[in-house]
Amino acid sequence: MSSELELPFLNDLHEEEDEAKDWDLLIAFNELRHREKIQGSKKVAQTWRMKERMKTVSVALVLCLNVGVDPPDVVKTSPCARLECWIDPLSSQKALEAIGANLQKQYERWQPRARYKQSLDPTVDEVKKLCSSLRRNAKEERVLFHYNGHGVPRPTVNGEIWVFNKSYTQYIPLSVYDLQTWMGSPSIYVYDCSNAGIIIELFRQFSLQRDSELESALNGSSPRFGNPTPAVSSARNCIQLAACGASELLPMNPELPADLFTSCLTTPIRIALKWYVLQNTGKLVPNITLDLVDKVPGQLNDRRTMLGELNWIFTAITDTIAWNTLPRELFQKLFRQDLLVASLFRNFLLAERIMRSYNCTPMSSPRLPPTYQHPMWQAWDLALDICLRQLPTLLEDENAQFHHSPFFTEQLTAFQVWLSYGSEKRNPPEQLPIVLQVLLSQVHRLRALDLLGRFLDLGPWAVSLALSVGIFPYVLKLLQSSARELRPLLVFIWAKILSVDSSCQTDLVKDNGHKYFLSVLADPYMPAEHRTMAAFVLAMIVNDYKQGQEAALQGNVISICLEQLSDSSSSLRQWLALCLGKVWSNFDNARWCGVRDRAHEKLSLLLNDPSPEVRASAVFALGTFISVSDRSDQANNIDLGVGMMLASVGHDGSPLVRKEVVVALSALVLEFESQFCNVVVQWMEEERQKEKSAVVTAEVPGGWNLVTGSTATQSSTTNSSFGGSIGSNDTFYGEGSTIRRTHSSATLSGTTFSSVYMTVWKVLVQLATGPHREVVEMAKQIVNVLKLKASLSVRPAYVIQNSKSSLSAPSSPSNSAPIHGTPPQNHFHEDSVHLTPGGQMKRDHSSPHLSGKVNSYTSPHPRSKRMLSDKGTGMIHEDLIDDSRSIKQISVATEFFEWSCRHFAQPLMRLSEEQDPESSSHHKREFRFLRNAIVRQEAREEQLRAGFNRLDVEVFVNKNQGIPTVIKFHPYECHVAVADKDGICFWDWEQGTKKNYIYNENLKNTKISAMDFINPHDETLLLCGTDDGAVRIWRNYLTEGYDGKELVTAFQAITDLIPTVRRAGLVMDWEQESGMLLASGDVRIIRIWDSQRETKVQDIPTGAESCVTSLASDSFGRSLLIAGCGDGTVRLFDRRLAPSECRVMTLREHNRWVVKVHLQKGSEGKIVSASNAGDVRFWDPRFTESVKTLNLTQGITALEIHKHADVLACGSPNQFIGVYNTSGDNLSTIKYHEGFLGQRIGAASCMAFHPYKVKLAAGSTDSFISVYSTPVKRS
Repeated sequence: MSSELELPFLNDLHEEEDEAKDWDLLIAFNELRHREKIQGSKKVAQTWRMKERMKTVSVALVLCLNVGVDPPDVVKTSPCARLECWIDPLSSQKALEAIGANLQKQYERWQPRARYKQSLDPTVDEVKKLCSSLRRNAKEERVLFHYNGHGVPRPTVNGEIWVFNKSYTQYIPLSVYDLQTWMGSPSIYVYDCSNAGIIIELFRQFSLQRDSELESALNGSSPRFGNPTPAVSSARNCIQLAACGASELLPMNPELPADLFTSCLTTPIRIALKWYVLQNTGKLVPNITLDLVDKVPGQLNDRRTMLGELNWIFTAITDTIAWNTLPRELFQKLFRQDLLVASLFRNFLLAERIMRSYNCTPMSSPRLPPTYQHPMWQAWDLALDICLRQLPTLLEDENAQFHHSPFFTEQLTAFQVWLSYGSEKRNPPEQLPIVLQVLLSQVHRLRALDLLGRFLDLGPWAVSLALSVGIFPYVLKLLQSSARELRPLLVFIWAKILSVDSSCQTDLVKDNGHKYFLSVLADPYMPAEHRTMAAFVLAMIVNDYKQGQEAALQGNVISICLEQLSDSSSSLRQWLALCLGKVWSNFDNARWCGVRDRAHEKLSLLLNDPSPEVRASAVFALGTFISVSDRSDQANNIDLGVGMMLASVGHDGSPLVRKEVVVALSALVLEFESQFCNVVVQWMEEERQKEKSAVVTAEVPGGWNLVTGSTATQSSTTNSSFGGSIGSNDTFYGEGSTIRRTHSSATLSGTTFSSVYMTVWKVLVQLATGPHREVVEMAKQIVNVLKLKASLSVRPAYVIQNSKSSLSAPSSPSNSAPIHGTPPQNHFHEDSVHLTPGGQMKRDHSSPHLSGKVNSYTSPHPRSKRMLSDKGTGMIHEDLIDDSRSIKQISVATEFFEWSCRHFAQPLMRLSEEQDPESSSHHKREFRFLRNAIVRQEAREEQLRAGFNRLDVEVFVNKNQGIPTVIKFHPYECHVAVADKDGICFWDWEQGTKKNYIYNENLKNTKISAMDFINPHDETLLLCGTDDGAVRIWRNYLTEGYDGKELVTAFQAITDLIPTVRRAGLVMDWEQESGMLLASGDVRIIRIWDSQRETKVQDIPTGAESCVTSLASDSFGRSLLIAGCGDGTVRLFDRRLAPSECRVMTLREHNRWVVKVHLQKGSEGKIVSASNAGDVRFWDPRFTESVKTLNLTQGITALEIHKHADVLACGSPNQFIGVYNTSGDNLSTIKYHEGFLGQRIGAASCMAFHPYKVKLAAGSTDSFISVYSTPVKRS
């Protein structure tokens, strides 16, 4: 025998380099669907949208100048400020009219469509008539009252302003209280006079007085002063702007206009230029005079000119100051609700800056925080410097070119810098309003949209901020652009907006914005990423919005989506299906359009998609495709065809898909409720007959029971899972009978209809008895109601009423019968309820066993029995006993669509934490991988010495909670997992402490028969398989408490377990490198599951008349598969071949139950197999005869072989463990626990070697678990 044969493990040491590195190893079950709950994001109330937009429709311009006569209480300087609206009042006799006309023009610049009325040097009656007239015409809109009191005395402390008598011989006081009455609300007041601040305070007091009068009037008291009480409080909806404080005089600087406050509000650029020249800072730009700034070229509304650009910059800066200073709600009210009010308040910020330099403090109501020293004013000064420096050259040389300001470029750069470090925890970027302004410019638009998209990508908080600043109308307007380069940016931005605020769908449909996204989706040259976003936007447009559905349907959204269902992008396929599902949800016109395009047949192809999200989306779309209102024959045919499609994915590996199947099938049950009730009655009777007729008569040598009766022995090739029964059910989906759209009146036969109902019912029963609790709870609601209605329809005089019992369902109607002699499990002892003649229900406890009772149903197999009443979710209580009980009252729904939408609300451009080398999770992963390398390195010396070293030092012993059935070492952490019947205990074998115990939540009468660690190199998951074929995968299994563990996923790995006298249960082999799970056991197949697709990849027939007891595979070559069987054969399969050809060899030297098959690592690695007779055989895969045989001991209960070391261990029923090398030398025999008077060990029930270290864990039938080590090396 060669040394290579004797010590194949040595080759393994040289092949460590060939093993997949930790960084390259697959991390399974780590997608979003596994890591987070399938629910939508919490909806945050959006405050950006104006509850009501207002418009200032009427303007009263009241000028009390009394030209030529100064008011008595003001002593003016000489020279003094004289200009009013940039006109000298003493320049002509018609100056007053010219000033009024000029003021109107200045206001019209901001609101050209308002109704303007001038009142020049008026009387009280004229003011009253003017205000009343404007309020009457304005109705509920805003009215502006502009008061210039430069020619009358200052306002009084009693709240009066001054006007004139008819002959202009006296000043007449006008009470602000009366003015409030005439103006009503909403209104805005501008006071340009000395001591103006006193009016604001008294206005508030009068408003409070008015409120109390209104309250008195409502209580039956008469209002004070006999005035009529207004319907609305004036203060709440009134805005005031005052030129100065309560004790301040207006500036009299002759270089300034007399109406400086009005000039700031209505001609901000002109006054800003003049004020800039008057400051000493003008030295930076010499030769600029006051006369020169009046000649600045251009138009205010033309951004290409100097004057227009200055106005644009000014708007951006004042908007930015306001947004960064004001509370959001106040900003919305003052700067976004009314165009004229927004303009006045932007200009008011300039007024505060200029007038404070002349010892005046403009005031407002609502009050604004001081903004005159905001740093953005420095940016304004710089912009003026740069522009005015060019002014002399531009005026002297007509051909001189104006160089645009770098202001916007620099601000975008500042915004870009903020984005590099931006997060929700930091202050918002102050440049955000500037980005909004830049969208107006074609020069900067592309960059601005790119930066805006990057900002929105930071999260929902960023979208809310952008909407609050007023971005919405701008990006809505841009949808009218035909520029192709903007498409990706706009689609991304709109996807972000709609993911946070779906109410924007109405605006898009109103402005025909949906057409933009339809064109993007239909554009084959657009990348799939952007078409996915377009599909998402369209799905949001049609989501629960009839007008949106109609608009999209007219835009051929269905045909556009259907054409791209075969695209290579899984995200695009997912959103195309979701969009289709939303388009025809409760909308028959779209549904029939889909029928014409054979949409349901095209969508059915996605039911086998590699991506679980795509499969779930296809199920979602087919579920909403089921008709709600149309009950024609053709509609019924289509719906039942869709039902069969949905039934085919009832056994899908992903609970995400299965939940959608339950919801979709509930729609079908809702439509055909009475037909389903009839089928359930038939099914109950069939189950009753099967139980009576199935008897086990014998056992064949292979281990299967021979069954006679209605459930005869199945052929080895029949897959009678629900998926299988669907495929063979009345050839409903056969070549000639697939449901297709036809225009004839032909309908399916009643027999076929019945088979559809039965198939769907069986799928629902399967889903109601599955391993995933959420799917089970959803399906149970439907199943229990249907079973109750069926019971009542058959025997209305008797119903179940024992709260301790409920209807149960079998795991499969095609299962074989129970083992002969097994007592029936969990039979009901129902109390009956009699319906008395008066219609009252009366409980009768007299006889627990009535001949006419509703029959209880038990599973054909005790361990795979599935009770619908597990955990109480399926109990049928007294309040359910009502013949009018309908499936309509059952609410079965998921948040899959909302969860899918969450993806677009999360950052898409940023690296994920796993990919970001600076993230904490990446550092933790680096640490784990470094630890793993150290563990492997330290274990190498142990592995080399293992073949000639004792392995009997008991380093850990403790009593487990139950009898161990499976035991596993974690490869890199110092804990061992020990499974008993119902749960898993975790022990720290180095410290000797118990870390945690979790329940696996498997069904009664089942036990854990297989277990493994998934992703042990990283964040580990625990894989548990039970002997009913169910698989559950847990996260956080070491976290204590009931809520600590999390169910990652659960599915039925194998179905239709065949009853045997000795059972193998579920046998599994997990391949970490490929992500494949091999599953077999008490079945005639080996099923291969792909963890990434979460779907069955292959069913390999074993060809054996016995169960599979052990599996091994070549995880690197991924072709060789080895199965040990209960009849002693070892079968080799090549996965690359067709199922009928893949069994390449059968090794038949064992005569009894194979307890272990193992494939040694390395190119020269041999197949090792052992039977419970005690013979261990080594095989060369090229030959059918063993190359070596070891006869270790008579009878073994368990055998384990170390993956890397030359050592194997076998457990004997005679209460000892033998440790050998592969040459057959006995290294150790373990009979007693260590310690003084150590007791005898129990018979080994399970064993496991550490994957790297030479450590052996053993669990025995006396519930003790031990860990044995080689002798500790002394230093």
